[in-house]
Amino acid sequence: MKIVEGDRRPFTIPDDSRITKTGRVLRRYNIDEMPQIFNILDGDMSLVGPRPISIEDKFLMEQDYFNLRLRVKPGLTGWAQIHGLRGGHIEPEERVQYDLYYIENWSIWLDIAIILLSPGAVRNAF
Repeated sequence: MKIVEGDRRPFTIPDDSRITKTGRVLRRYNIDEMPQIFNILDGDMSLVGPRPISIEDKFLMEQDYFNLRLRVKPGLTGWAQIHGLRGGHIEPEERVQYDLYYIENWSIWLDIAIILLSPGAVRNAF
């Protein structure tokens, strides 16, 4: 579905009138991410890793550093998410820098830390 600029916002913002009360609770507590468990079980995603890039952020794919990001599977949670960068339209370049840090400094301990910190990382969740 193509969104016409100025007609509709492709992303939600705080106090967005399009979000229902139930949807707001699902987003705030990241319950809307739970169906991605099936992608993890299928082997298409991992529990921890860079979040998938939005189609709106496809310009990032043209950057030289993006190939490094493609070396790992996308994850349900990641280094950027625990730092409050939930993706989308505001900070894609900053989010990618956190993703690259994760890839270059990966360890089982970093994954464990991300998993333990993820439930509390609900900043910017609306």
